[in-house]
Amino acid sequence: MSDEYRFPVDLTSILLFASALGETNPIYYDEEHAARTPLGGVIAPPTFSIASAHWNPDHPLRGVRRIPRPGHAPASGRPAGGPEPGGGGGPNLTRVLHGEQRFEYHRPLRPGMVLHASSHPGKSWAKEGRRGGQMRFSERITEYRDGNGELVVTETSVGIVTGKAVES
Repeated sequence: MSDEYRFPVDLTSILLFASALGETNPIYYDEEHAARTPLGGVIAPPTFSIASAHWNPDHPLRGVRRIPRPGHAPASGRPAGGPEPGGGGGPNLTRVLHGEQRFEYHRPLRPGMVLHASSHPGKSWAKEGRRGGQMRFSERITEYRDGNGELVVTETSVGIVTGKAVES
């Protein structure tokens, strides 16, 4: 994954994210209503920082979704963002599991913020699984900072890689 990338936060993205969740709280889209609340304005829903994956040029699922890396022109004869010739368009995910996601908010995310995300490895450990062999767990910690370098969100993701593909 990219060690650092920009994540612009805007009202439309917040509205679309809340809508995708089925969230109807006007704090996520109604500027007049939100201005009258103790928060003083629109904020993003609690898991919104996960949407930053769309801005991370090296996110492992970017190729699966066929979204091109910024600044990369498509190769002749292949759709923009499509897989490289002979490739599958993304990583082999048959032994990869998403184990957990935690969000620690230091301040609300608001429209107009441009966050700078930087990631680093966290803890790692292993345990024996019942059907997939040894499972390796690893944390990836992403910190989102505003233009002044102040921490806004800390996101911890736990990935699991099984020793072998699980057979049904």
